[in-house]
Amino acid sequence: MPKIFLVTGETSGDIHGAHLALALRELNPAVELIGVGGSRMLEAGVSLLPGVKRVDAMGVPGIRQLLQGWKTLRTLACYLKHERFDVIILIDSPGLNLRLAKAIAKRSHKIIYYIAPQVWAWGSRRLKVIRKVISHVLAILPFEEAYFQKAGIPCTYVGHPLLDELKPAYDIVHERQQLGLEREDLVIGLLPGSRVREVREVLPVFLRSVEQIRSQYPRIQILLAQAHSLSDSVVNEILGHVGQQVKVVKGRSNEVMAASNLLLVTSGTATLQSALIGTPMVVVYRASPLTYHIGKWLVKIPYISLVNILAGQEIVPELIQDRMTPDRIAHEALKILQDARRQNDMTQAFQAIRNSLGEAGASKRAAAFILAEAIV
Repeated sequence: MPKIFLVTGETSGDIHGAHLALALRELNPAVELIGVGGSRMLEAGVSLLPGVKRVDAMGVPGIRQLLQGWKTLRTLACYLKHERFDVIILIDSPGLNLRLAKAIAKRSHKIIYYIAPQVWAWGSRRLKVIRKVISHVLAILPFEEAYFQKAGIPCTYVGHPLLDELKPAYDIVHERQQLGLEREDLVIGLLPGSRVREVREVLPVFLRSVEQIRSQYPRIQILLAQAHSLSDSVVNEILGHVGQQVKVVKGRSNEVMAASNLLLVTSGTATLQSALIGTPMVVVYRASPLTYHIGKWLVKIPYISLVNILAGQEIVPELIQDRMTPDRIAHEALKILQDARRQNDMTQAFQAIRNSLGEAGASKRAAAFILAEAIV
């Protein structure tokens, strides 16, 4: 019976880890899955390690995050030094996972990295570490396979797991009916992120932007996609300070994206998710001044959103740091809403990106590779 350990920290990693766990169980019902993750992985049949909390981090971590991170790292390293697994799967979260890999590398564990660090974006300083401690990388972006192989790191492209979570196509009329919206409504979807800190930073700006958009489109409907991991109290606190109607939809971001004419999205996985569904968007991002300046020094590519990175050009507007203001967001949103040709150009570019990612089934292909490694 294969015994596999999975580790992730972020909400998106928890979702991808859950899909991977389900695929592993489908291919081999006898597989034993233990790990660190969240509610989605638990629901998928992963036995979560007691007393170990996920570490959700964005930018330069604060003292509390650092202490929690080091506590988690020490606990996991100690556990994995005394327990034997056929394969250890690291999912995203490089701040935690690469340190963990270094700590346990001498124990002869077979370590596979699924959803690898985006070292192609912010420099190659971690390539040496990956080459030394990771047995194999399972890539989810088409160009990553050649990139890692060129660096001497075994790598296999398995496709993007988002394709496993999405329908082949969405019926906007059906999705609106499910959300209680009229077919003819003009709908703007807000995706402020899944972490408390970024939602507190971004959502009030989104809401002020909507006020300006409403001056030209008085009857617009506003949907707020609330992440499963985000407490109602955080959202209600922010919405309590605004006098406009917002429909909150929890844990159904795909449906919000599909039902909207336009999306305001915090940079992250949601930008690619929105593009794969096919909805035009404006992308924003704001970090702490320290994180931003470190990022400017490290990042080696001209774009921040996966949509523009994969397209190799600016398909969607990016409003970063000081440019993330209500005025600018509203201006870019109105430019899209008032230009049918631009909307069409965006959706065509999104379809090209979807085609470039290949077929769905990334989780199953990754699972098949992992199980084959587990019995070697």
